[in-house]
Amino acid sequence: MTVHEFSRTELLIGEDKLRKLREASVMVFGVGGVGSHCIEALARSGVGKLTLIDNDTVSVTNINRQSIAYHSTAGRYKTEVMRERIKDICPDIVVETYEMFVLPENIGELFDKAGRLDYIIDAIDTVSAKIALAKLAQERDIPIISSMGTGNKLHGELFEIADISETSVCPLCRVMRKELKNRGVTRLKVLYSKEKPVDTVGRSTGEDTGARRTVPGSISFVPPVAGLLIAGEVARELAGL
Repeated sequence: MTVHEFSRTELLIGEDKLRKLREASVMVFGVGGVGSHCIEALARSGVGKLTLIDNDTVSVTNINRQSIAYHSTAGRYKTEVMRERIKDICPDIVVETYEMFVLPENIGELFDKAGRLDYIIDAIDTVSAKIALAKLAQERDIPIISSMGTGNKLHGELFEIADISETSVCPLCRVMRKELKNRGVTRLKVLYSKEKPVDTVGRSTGEDTGARRTVPGSISFVPPVAGLLIAGEVARELAGL
């Protein structure tokens, strides 16, 4: 066996399944606490093409949970830092980036630009965009998994993957179930948790965001778990494991 970046992966899953990963194309919306760790795991799994969408830049408040967040990367586009990280993992991986805010109006255009897609990962926060992604993925028959809320949580071991219809407790899931039903979306694979969110009302980060009450708390060992679980689900499906 030739020694390469994925020799240990090949030892585990075999040459044929590793080749399937190398031939796969995945689009990831959101390079944050969930998305950055998910993307890195997909790159380290040998996924051959990654398309990344995020319009945000790295902030020092991201350092507690995002794989691309350091004092040295603060102020840079998250997609740009993630691209460099992927290239350092495996220069052969094709990486396309779009520094733009995801809206229901521009999602179709992004799908068209990306070409063939084998999987879509939704790791964004905007409910309207999450719904639009799920609807378009259903219309185009592209597999998708959507991350539900990971903020204000302390127990990453409680995350699970299920269809949106089987979820409970999670406030975002409740909203998504209703809105998806109204739009005729019958199925959506999600990662979610039944953990009741910690009440952070009355606390402040000191950030001048203009919307302090909506900023969720986070910690180093929760969003990354969600990202890794999603990456595992996607990689296993792509490889046919």
